[in-house]
Amino acid sequence: MSDPRIQKLARLLVHYCVAVQPGDKVLINSGQTAFPLLKETFREVLRAGGHPFHSWREDELMEILLKEGSDEQLSYVAEPTRLLYETYDCSINIAAAANTRILSGIDPTRQRLVQKANQPIMATVMQRSAAGDFRWVATMFPTAAYAQDADMSLSEYEEFVYNACYLDKADPVAEWQRMAAQQKALIAWLSDKKQMTVKGPNVDLTLSIAGRTFVNGDGRHNMPCGEIFTGPVEQSVNGWVRFTYPAIHQGREVDGIELRFEEGRVVAASAQKNEEFLQSVLATDEGARYLGEFAIGTNQGISRFTRSILFDEKIGGTIHLAVGAGYPESGSQNKSAVHWDMICDMRDGGQIWVDGELFYDSGRFAV
Repeated sequence: MSDPRIQKLARLLVHYCVAVQPGDKVLINSGQTAFPLLKETFREVLRAGGHPFHSWREDELMEILLKEGSDEQLSYVAEPTRLLYETYDCSINIAAAANTRILSGIDPTRQRLVQKANQPIMATVMQRSAAGDFRWVATMFPTAAYAQDADMSLSEYEEFVYNACYLDKADPVAEWQRMAAQQKALIAWLSDKKQMTVKGPNVDLTLSIAGRTFVNGDGRHNMPCGEIFTGPVEQSVNGWVRFTYPAIHQGREVDGIELRFEEGRVVAASAQKNEEFLQSVLATDEGARYLGEFAIGTNQGISRFTRSILFDEKIGGTIHLAVGAGYPESGSQNKSAVHWDMICDMRDGGQIWVDGELFYDSGRFAV
């Protein structure tokens, strides 16, 4: 018997997140491990009147490419891939790793070639999304590998994932709409503000948000979600931050990261684990040393670290910063092949002051 929560998630992805309309061309990216959710999502797109197209994605094939491909092959982007992201109306990305560390032994310089080659596609997605021409969502199907990373059994992890998506509620859409309304009020308060100061045991930063827009992370692009975020003025960031959780990127876990900023640029970076990899990512391009995103996690239903950024960056009581590419709809002008989110807990006395007024204190909003 199929899990009814999978069917509920598929309906949420298709009808709420990307809101498929009759005639929409819908790209579904996933692999074999996610087949139960893929099947139901494909079915729901058909029921909505859309035209589903499935793009098969397997981490083992990427491993082969990175290990055996020439530089030319690593830098090649297939024309059908470009066409899909330039012309389709929606995409639904379903992550479902069977081995979350499958790429951890790959030379980072080879991974950077692939990233740089795909940067134009990332830019196309961001630009079309900001213009309202492309609707996308990323989600995750619970696997044993993810459960192991989170120190849970598979059944415990399934419950965690589905509850974080509000699938345990009678009306998940109503729950996401409630969150959207609460966050809309916070964003309205921030709309005319200019300067932000972030202070706490692990952070001392100043940054400008003048002319920038906070975006409502209400489950449309990530499922689950729960954040408000913006792109800070690129040259405005000064100070330091120590990230309290490991940051995972390209299958590698980097722990104890500390970054120092001067006039927006990372001028010093260290880590207790995998520092060499951190330095290599920051060297990808000039934009990788600037912030593309500053965000506040708001999902109080996600209270524990699981080593999955889709969930961890939404933990209520945390902030996260992303080095690299920013989202155009936030006003960010930072361009990069990198977008790497890093999380700092604020529940131990961290505060955010906006234009001299206390906005956020120890993980809770003060306005």
